[in-house]
Amino acid sequence: MEIMRLKMGGANGDGTGGNSGSSGINIPESAMQEIKKFYGFDKPIHERYFQWVGNLMKLNLGKSYVYAEPVWDVITSRFPISIYFGLISFVLTYMISIPLGVFKAVKNGSMFDVLSSVFVFIGYSIPGFALGAFLLVMFGGGSFLDWFPLGGFRSEDWDTMSFMSKVTDQLHHTVLPLVCYLIGSFATLTILTKNSVIENLSQDYIRTAFSKGISENKVIFKHALRNSLIPVSTGIGHFLSLILAGSFLIETVFNIDGMGLLGYKSVVQRDYPVVMGILVISTLLLLIGNIISDILYALVDPRIRFK
Repeated sequence: MEIMRLKMGGANGDGTGGNSGSSGINIPESAMQEIKKFYGFDKPIHERYFQWVGNLMKLNLGKSYVYAEPVWDVITSRFPISIYFGLISFVLTYMISIPLGVFKAVKNGSMFDVLSSVFVFIGYSIPGFALGAFLLVMFGGGSFLDWFPLGGFRSEDWDTMSFMSKVTDQLHHTVLPLVCYLIGSFATLTILTKNSVIENLSQDYIRTAFSKGISENKVIFKHALRNSLIPVSTGIGHFLSLILAGSFLIETVFNIDGMGLLGYKSVVQRDYPVVMGILVISTLLLLIGNIISDILYALVDPRIRFK
């Protein structure tokens, strides 16, 4: 309603009218009643809720107050950018964290394990958006080390570039945000993998495998690692929800027009239909991710079976 007050106030010019909002803009009472009726605010809250659920079943997320477009169209226009960063960070996190966690478990207590743990915990303690601001100051355009652009997903002259220039430009716009996406999940998954592998290496079946003369690599990667992936697989549901939702603050710092920045702007601008639409999509992704995690749990653990 506050957004509509501002629009109506701007349309009235001098703001003469009957109803006065918190912003000091006067709006005719008849206009306020029409606005409330149009957006359903004249109905009780339970009726509005069931109406919203009914529209949700029809995949109708409403219309954005700010963009004056269907919420679904506003959100889906940001899908490619969020999928791009989400999938890359998801793949790189697992490709780096699992081998590193296994190697740290095998070399537990060594100098490599201690030094890598220091860097891992430092990374875990730094928020992604704070690291993003630091990286922009150090390596962004206009700084002492002018290696990367200050933000955005692509340069403005993207369409006129050659193929190799497009690849280079996309990489330049990807590196710094991707580091911020990876920093927290990378540390968590590495430590989780290490602890799980250490626990399994102390089990009786591992000692039995060694006593049979099986090579160390085969025992670790075929026997210990498979059981160690059980707790790791349960976290896929969380990562899947980040593929589209992204990070609100990271995308805001780098001015990347994905779902994260859209969600942040929608909260600030009180664009409630878009906020609810992003919340619904993120919740559904989390539920789907949990189902996938349960399926993977059964695949990596032969003791679990769905009946």
